[in-house]
Amino acid sequence: MEWEFTAEEVVKAQADYGLEAFRRDLAEEVRMNLGAADPWRQAQTFNLIYDLCYALATGRELQAFLAAHAFDPPSCEFLREIAPAMAGNVEMLGAILQRMIMDGVEAGLPFEQAVDAAAGRHRDIVGLAAPV
Repeated sequence: MEWEFTAEEVVKAQADYGLEAFRRDLAEEVRMNLGAADPWRQAQTFNLIYDLCYALATGRELQAFLAAHAFDPPSCEFLREIAPAMAGNVEMLGAILQRMIMDGVEAGLPFEQAVDAAAGRHRDIVGLAAPV
């Protein structure tokens, strides 16, 4: 995906781009790339790609993430192939997550509570979202 702002601007709250917008844009990118694929396949692909971006944005190594998918070699190969192309998305998602934590700190929460609050908000959004 391409944006008219940088990840740094998101972290500094100079650009208003949150998790919901990121997920919406990523879902649209997946939809465009899959073309006529059925909605179930689009949703599965989106979830796999989002999980990859989230894992990498939160410091997990690609190989560790792939190990969780070892039961599905085609998915591992797909993830290996697209991981380099996801670098910008990973950077932007990392910035969004950092901003969520900073919002908590700026609201007066101690850092650990801000991290927990951001993680809870992430779970709420991801758990409720219907991306495609």
